[in-house]
Parts: sequence; C-alpha cells; structure tokens
Amino acid sequence: MTQTRDADSSRPKPHAQQRASQTIPSTASKPGGFSVAMRHIDAEILAGRWVNGSRLPPERELAASLGISRGAVREAIRALEAQGILSSGTGRGNGTRVDARPSDAMGRILRLQLALEVVSFADLTETRVALEKAACAAAAQVRALGPLARAANLLAQMHDALQPDSFNALDTAFHVALAEAGDNRLMSDLAVAIREAVHLPILEAEHSLIGWEHWRDGLVCDHKEMLAAIENGDPERAAEVTEVHIRNAYETLLIGRD
Repeated sequence: MTQTRDADSSRPKPHAQQRASQTIPSTASKPGGFSVAMRHIDAEILAGRWVNGSRLPPERELAASLGISRGAVREAIRALEAQGILSSGTGRGNGTRVDARPSDAMGRILRLQLALEVVSFADLTETRVALEKAACAAAAQVRALGPLARAANLLAQMHDALQPDSFNALDTAFHVALAEAGDNRLMSDLAVAIREAVHLPILEAEHSLIGWEHWRDGLVCDHKEMLAAIENGDPERAAEVTEVHIRNAYETLLIGRD
C-alpha cells in the first residue's frame, strides 16, 4: 500500500521564535496599557503605599509587573508629571518619585484655560477676591508666626524693588505668605495657581504703566494695611482691605483684556 503524507507535512514549519510571536501577545501592543499604569499609580497613592517622596519602581519592573509596555508606563509618568504629581530625575539614586506640587498643576491649567478663553480675567478676579478674603480673614484668626514674619520681610524688600519683574515676584510671595498664615494649604495652593495664571499679563501691564513707581508705592501701602489687620487679629478689616486691593489691581492692570 502506498503511504501518503499529511497534507500539512510538506509545508515549511515556522521557526520557533515565529511561533512564539504568533501565540504570545506583545505587551508593546497590549491595548489600554496607559490606563492600566495610571490606575495602578493612582491606587498606590490612594492606598497610602506611595506618599510624597516615595520612589517608584523602575519603568522596566513596573511594566513587567503590570503586563504592559515600558512605553505605556513612561507615558503615564509623563502625564502625572504634567499634573504636578510625579517628578523624574536622571542619575544614580534619582528615578521617578511622588512629588506633589498641586499649585503648579492648577496654575498651568488656569493659564491654558485663560488662553483658550474658557475662563476670563474677570472670572479669575472674582474667584481671587473670594479666596483671598477668606484666606486673610483666616490668617487674622490663626496668625501663624512663620508666614507672617516672612510676609513682613517681603514687604520690606518691596520698598527697594526698582523694576516690575522683581516687585511682581515679591508681591506674589507676599500674598502666598498671607494665605499660609491661615494654615490652610489648599487656600495657599489656589492663591498661587491664580497668581501664576495672571502673572505674565500683570507683568506686561506693569511694564507699560506710566508712573509705575507711584503704583508700586500704592501697592506697598495696601500690603501694609493687609498685614497690619492680620497682625491685629481683625478678620473683617483684613478681608475688606484685601478685596479693595485686588479689585483696584484688576481695574488698573487687567480690565479690558478679556
């Protein structure tokens, strides 16, 4: 009897590596890798296993444990860096760490929303008025010594600031110190975010302002009143002078820019 070969036996057999690639899905093409990495990092932070300063596992190790590609892990890390949650450094002993800087992320978002006309200068000003009135009233009740001492030092430096750039930096730091004197981290972070969002428009307006030195002296007087009300433990007065100060700045520097 004539023997016949199996129909497939004459076909060349695939190389072992080729067979493996046909049966084992590549993590590089696994869908949803970015979302998997984001959910994992969120879960570790929310569970308290990763806190501020915690170092994340290396990208290769994290990717292998999650069954996703290193590219997906890297993409998630970059997204969280942009949100002010993680930071990455090069060199031995650095790597990626939890490094929450919420004011940076919020400031970036507000700057972009302002540029895209999602929010307006008027919107930010009204929000800032409500926020800083509450922050300064709280500062007048709490009167945290460290931030108030820093605010007094910054106020003294403002007298000698001869250019809008240096004055503007001191001005921002002063308002942040007052917010911190109320011992409310969220208020101070939001205050920084709004200040950062309007930093460049304010600076541009100050550079083009006729009689900037006179304007600077007026701001210094406002700041003195704000600090005095807080140091005297008068929350109503602190809130009142803060609102007048912010609205005056808006009407002089930002009104008409929307």
